Amino acid sequence: MSIAQFINIDGFRLNYCIEGKGIPAIVIGSTEYYSKTFSSNLRKHLQLIFMDHRGFAKSYPSNITNNAYELDVIVNDIEKLRAKLGLNKIVIIGHSGHGFIALEYAKQYPNNVSHVIVIATPPNLSPSSMECASKIWDTLVDDERKNIYNLDQNKFTQISANSTWNSEVFINYMLLNKAKTWYDYNFDAQFLWDNVQWNISIANYLWGTVFRDINVTKQLESIDSPILLTLGMYDFAQAPWFTWNEIISKFNNVELKLFSKSGHNPQLEQQEEFDNTLLSWLSLNNT
Repeated sequence: MSIAQFINIDGFRLNYCIEGKGIPAIVIGSTEYYSKTFSSNLRKHLQLIFMDHRGFAKSYPSNITNNAYELDVIVNDIEKLRAKLGLNKIVIIGHSGHGFIALEYAKQYPNNVSHVIVIATPPNLSPSSMECASKIWDTLVDDERKNIYNLDQNKFTQISANSTWNSEVFINYMLLNKAKTWYDYNFDAQFLWDNVQWNISIANYLWGTVFRDINVTKQLESIDSPILLTLGMYDFAQAPWFTWNEIISKFNNVELKLFSKSGHNPQLEQQEEFDNTLLSWLSLNNT
């Protein structure tokens, strides 16, 4: 990874790094994590700008309230970085819950967005969506994958028994959720989480409240730029891919791509196919 730079907003130190050349594309989330999931090939065609949001800030004020974590606030942080870098239109990329942030940015700043790329994002994190995910897991998943998951959950119970819910415990939870996260349920994702700092209070609020209650169709008509929705068939960490079917017709211009040998990270699990899909969609030659 290139040397991280940072922008300081309201006392939050938000790291970012710029890698590659070509069309500027801001990847919102963790600079440390996401810079490891996208290929070197993409960096030949896109100027990838990996940006921490406030949940991954290396330093932040004490005694902050949920107002500092509202979706509008995080979206405005992206806009401040875009302005700081002197960029015109950008591609905005969001993975998992960060896909909601990417869509919201495109709604609020449509004139500054050329394309929106949403990776492994469900329509929401509502109880009904989680119930659907549970049903798919219970009825369609093979016993070997379920056994790996149960063993890992026992491990997590043991290592977290005397711990408070903090960044280290959260990362252990993510690592031991591999049977629901990865097509290869023995995949060791430790390297992705190295040096990642996760602010639990933000995680609890964004994932537990904002993304639970989000309505992605609200103001969707304001997004004129094309949207690429990429999903993994083996993503059991959230609502399955087909839950988008009920609302995808509400998008102005969307293309859905399902990756048959991916879980929650198709940009890494099927990297070549992901790159080809993305570059073709952007009308860029993959050479």
